[in-house]
Amino acid sequence: MSNNLIIVESPAKARTMEKYLGPDFEALASYGHVRDLIGSGGRGVVEKVVDGKTIFTPVWELDERGQKQMTAIARAVKSADNVYLATDPDREGEAISWHIHEILREQGVLEAKPVYRVVFYEVTRRAIQEAIDAPRALSLELVEAYLARRILDYLLGFNLSPELWKKIKRGLSAGRVQSPALRLLCDREREIVQFVPREYWTIESDLNAGGADGCFQARLSLLEGNKVEQFSITSTDQAQAIRQRLEQAAGGHLLVRSIEEKPRKRNPAPPFTTSTLQQEASRKLGFGARKTMQVAQQLYEGIDIEGSRVGLITYMRTDSVNVAGEALNELRELITERFGKANLPQTPNRYKSKARNAQEAHEAVRPTSVRRTPESVKQTLTTDQSRLYDLVWKRAVASQMIPATLRLVAVELLVEEDSADVFRATGSTVVDPGYMQVYQEDADDAGDDKGRLLPPLKRGQVVDLETIRAEQHFTEPKPRYTEASLVRELETRGIGRPSTYASILSTLVDREYALLERRRFEPTALGYAVNGFLTTSYEPFVDFEFTA
Repeated sequence: MSNNLIIVESPAKARTMEKYLGPDFEALASYGHVRDLIGSGGRGVVEKVVDGKTIFTPVWELDERGQKQMTAIARAVKSADNVYLATDPDREGEAISWHIHEILREQGVLEAKPVYRVVFYEVTRRAIQEAIDAPRALSLELVEAYLARRILDYLLGFNLSPELWKKIKRGLSAGRVQSPALRLLCDREREIVQFVPREYWTIESDLNAGGADGCFQARLSLLEGNKVEQFSITSTDQAQAIRQRLEQAAGGHLLVRSIEEKPRKRNPAPPFTTSTLQQEASRKLGFGARKTMQVAQQLYEGIDIEGSRVGLITYMRTDSVNVAGEALNELRELITERFGKANLPQTPNRYKSKARNAQEAHEAVRPTSVRRTPESVKQTLTTDQSRLYDLVWKRAVASQMIPATLRLVAVELLVEEDSADVFRATGSTVVDPGYMQVYQEDADDAGDDKGRLLPPLKRGQVVDLETIRAEQHFTEPKPRYTEASLVRELETRGIGRPSTYASILSTLVDREYALLERRRFEPTALGYAVNGFLTTSYEPFVDFEFTA
């Protein structure tokens, strides 16, 4: 009979625990939270005034599944000598362990048995054994932080949701994090609707320096010696008059006046946090936040590889960009072997999280072993698992490589010798790709023309002018939020936590407060109505600083 009981959140992880820890351990799963505040038919938080202060006391209840799991756990505790609480290493995981401990204590089954809290950030034999060897007590600071947020969430929902039912319709909900997120969508949509486009024109030239790759473009930058600003040319007549005058003056050629070259270093991005993983998976793979977290959970909890179950990535709910020393050493060894010592910085790259209230003691999302390359595990993974693991692996490797070295080129071309009308072409070439051999970060709205290649040019060279074009443009409002850009905005403002981003986005759509059209959020009439009511009548509860 096992004399040690270890409690985790999922049955998959429970099976892995028993395999790694051997016959002396029995592992049981809680299946997440085992109890919550009383819902319908009761009051989940009781308020009373003591010495002039309002005290909020939570009232918990077990649902049917929680009751079933706690019955099994209590039965196992009675025959165990030691109990290990090994739920996830974040605030929610700490809360689940605390709930289990409190229920067992209230049932009187713990007696004098030692109860240990153990945390690990990767489901590997080494990490689990190290956690067992270095247990700690439950963190009351994390538990109290959880209780404060859970009680506040309940009070907001308990008081605001009925008001929404009365004013708009039944079944609606408001939340401490959900409602400010909806406000972001509505504020952005209002900006878009109220935006008044302004017309402007640019003067472009199509040029040919000769040779197979001699074609390039340049834009008018000086007009009669004056810098061409965005709104220097604002009408069709003005633009066409300028075009005709320049084309006539040029006579089919432009003269290279100057060539300016500048080296530029582009640094690699840090390894993934929850937020950046969701953003990049959205941009590169087309994954929604919920799907990203589901697949990441599978990779974290473990995949059967050659008869052994192993976790492929570290814990995926994190806002830290730190990497453990052992993992850094392994990354540096692989980079030296695969890409050569020239692509390895002298000292490891160190990063600092940009997220507000980041918990830097945690680790970034990274492979548990960089030696498990995407190619070596591809056959054992589903297509989605393989694509996400490839993303995590490449990002981690690239984060420890040297910067890319680029050569930025700016060329000025005259319409005619000593002319005050100047065209400008910009481009870049990669001198040393560095980390870019492995990974490049995407952007939400690409539009940088500095990546264009220019043909070899010399000062004083005459290039053929194929045509001069007058191009009409209109200013545009900021775009609607994508899942990636909304997650980034929430993180920047300190709204929500890594564990909540996916559920926030899903709730907005599930409640029909917003549509996700062409991967961008558009608030519905219902979303507008809910946001309008909350910002008018309960503005403090949707204030961004209050939520953060």
